[in-house]
Amino acid sequence: MTAKEMIGMFTLKISSNQTIEKISSRMQQECDNYKFALLQTYVYHEIVEAKGFPIKRKVFIYEICQAKTAALMLTDNPHFSIFMPCKITMYEDYGQTIISTMNMEPMLEAVISDTELYTDATRLFSELKSLMKSLSEEN
Repeated sequence: MTAKEMIGMFTLKISSNQTIEKISSRMQQECDNYKFALLQTYVYHEIVEAKGFPIKRKVFIYEICQAKTAALMLTDNPHFSIFMPCKITMYEDYGQTIISTMNMEPMLEAVISDTELYTDATRLFSELKSLMKSLSEEN
């Protein structure tokens, strides 16, 4: 498997014709709509520029969480903490805004034996995808 194929397997991306500023201005409201807590926002292009490494695209990284699912996951699977909280990224790419997150489906298989956790985590991932789709659409 090539590096590009591997990245594709672990990444979920949605493209939008909206500006990154318009989409990012709706992030808090969409998190509220889907019952995610918006924990942290990183305006990453400004962060790296402040460190002396300017980049030519805007990049936003959002850390979001649903506490119930996080608690279920961490109770029996603390090693999953490296994947938490959930992240959504937005970046500019050739005139498009890309909204991206980690594809959780391969990891969900690791907890399939815990019915409650698997069901809740699958629901969370479905809601995360819906949130991203809502962000990508004209409002």
